[in-house]
Amino acid sequence: MRRKIVSLVVGAAMALSMVACGTQGSEESVAQNTATAGEQVADSGAGASISILNSKTEIQTQFEEMANEYEEKTGVHVEVYNADTDTTVASQIATKYASHDPYTLSMVDPKDIYAVADEYAYDLTSEDWAKNTKLGITVGGKLVGFPFCVEARGILYNADAIEKITGEKFDPTSVAKLDDFQKLLDKLVQGGMEKPVGILSEYWSLGAHWFPMVYEEQQDPDAFVKSLLDGSGNLMENEKFKSIMDSFDTLIKYNYAKGSASNADREETSMMLAEGQIAFMFGGNWDWSVINQYDYTEHLGMMPVPQNTTDGSNFNIVGGATKYFFVDSSSDTTDDQRKAALDFLNWLVSDADGNAFLTEKCALVPAFENIKADKLDPLSLSVKTYADAGNMIPTYNYLPDDHMTVVGQEIMQKYLDEAMDRGGLADAVTEYFKSATPIEH
Repeated sequence: MRRKIVSLVVGAAMALSMVACGTQGSEESVAQNTATAGEQVADSGAGASISILNSKTEIQTQFEEMANEYEEKTGVHVEVYNADTDTTVASQIATKYASHDPYTLSMVDPKDIYAVADEYAYDLTSEDWAKNTKLGITVGGKLVGFPFCVEARGILYNADAIEKITGEKFDPTSVAKLDDFQKLLDKLVQGGMEKPVGILSEYWSLGAHWFPMVYEEQQDPDAFVKSLLDGSGNLMENEKFKSIMDSFDTLIKYNYAKGSASNADREETSMMLAEGQIAFMFGGNWDWSVINQYDYTEHLGMMPVPQNTTDGSNFNIVGGATKYFFVDSSSDTTDDQRKAALDFLNWLVSDADGNAFLTEKCALVPAFENIKADKLDPLSLSVKTYADAGNMIPTYNYLPDDHMTVVGQEIMQKYLDEAMDRGGLADAVTEYFKSATPIEH
């Protein structure tokens, strides 16, 4: 067991993707909670006590409120631990296993599921919810990862701001080609919107959200990343790299913060989009938590990144399930605890209150086809529309752990500030991969 726990810490050290999903709290914040519901309560072993690690820290309060109500219906006691943002979730899980006190349910990133699957993840194949999603994670023939939510990224738009200038109803599909998108940007400039674009300058947006599209939109993302790791890949000759960076160059050209782009403030950029001072911003549905703090106009949404391409990627957004639950399979968890945990997962998918917790209380895009989500925010509704239509490019979950910081902070921020040309960018990313540590999967 000692060897396995060490590998869990080293091999599953999570990327800091939480920065796009909230940042407060620590494991010291423990809520007395519950789990299991509806008609399953009679079979769930009321009185069991389970623990949940919540790594999506911005919904800790919602978890606590839900659990208090849930406990009244079930009798199952749940402690919800807010992940400590000062260390990796993998190391927190490893510490619990080392003390023979594992979380019954752990919320982790996709790649972490692979690290724990063989020894610590319970087989969920026969669970009722499995038939309602295509996003579960299967390892070695076993379904081991429960998809908690779907997130996606693309170009956020303010249709009201666009239509106010053009006088025409905005149709995102009409600007799927980069040439058409640039024509619209020129029309907005001529109509008085001097700089119609905002680019988030944070390293996580550049290094974990924008540049990874270069890998994700390849015909074989895994093979392409491996070619960079072994030194055989050539970014400057890669058509997708050219296409993605052509689009980024266009955004830079019309960026309201051009000239000091890396100093642009996320709050200010989000406010400008919300209120219609700019028309477009690259981001994800998580940005609603910032946008909704301002006096936003009515018609906001998300669309694919415009590209001069023929591969169809300009009609798809990049996304997928970003957080997964696994149920502990070790002998340190009792059968009654596991049953309560399994019932909780089914409650999220099959019970109206569980559905409302996901879509209304937490404002999350569900990964399950049977869950209606008509009360979601505009960005999340856009994501669900693309997801339901199958117009989603899967996220690539196996980039080296330091990719976000190195490529985002040390390379892409320089490019955003026009302190590095495209050749320099390609050389810097190529050099990074020479010493990067691959993620086993």
